[in-house]
Amino acid sequence: MGAGLRERKKSATRQALHEAAVALSIEHGLDKVTVEAIADAAEVSRRTFSNYFASKEEALLYGDQLRIRLLVDAVRDRPAAEPPWAALTGAALEVQQRLGARDPRWVTQVRMVRRHPALAAQQVSTYASMEDELTAEISSRAPWSAQCPVRARLMAAAFLASMRVAVQDWLDRPPGTQLADVMREALTEMGAAFH
Repeated sequence: MGAGLRERKKSATRQALHEAAVALSIEHGLDKVTVEAIADAAEVSRRTFSNYFASKEEALLYGDQLRIRLLVDAVRDRPAAEPPWAALTGAALEVQQRLGARDPRWVTQVRMVRRHPALAAQQVSTYASMEDELTAEISSRAPWSAQCPVRARLMAAAFLASMRVAVQDWLDRPPGTQLADVMREALTEMGAAFH
């Protein structure tokens, strides 16, 4: 089996486990879902589940990891001369436009994070795992990064926190409020600290 086919199969298995975790959590509630049930629903063994995810929370929030991966790639693709915070904001709005916020399963998943501390902890861990990559992207476009490397890390952490806060705040807004508008508002507020 070629490396490309092997990677596609691994990706499909990871996605199937994620989708099973989301579906079962929506149907039964996170507390009643077991790793065994997720593995069964995805038609893999418990051992296979463990090869992909450390917990049901990690499987459930795999979509967040994919979204952040898209975000890091979008930042990387922004014009090199664009200032760091502008690149972060532009990338966030671009990814949001591409993905939208209409997926009811994603909205339900986001709401679950509020009710389950274990999911909130997993989400913070997921965001933190991408912080290094974002820090590197910021440093690569910031003329001040050699003199003040901590600023790039602070900017990455502030950006990810702003994104998380924007999504949580959006859930409390009146129906019809656009997530992109709330993101723009949060990023503008936070970005003022970096000008």
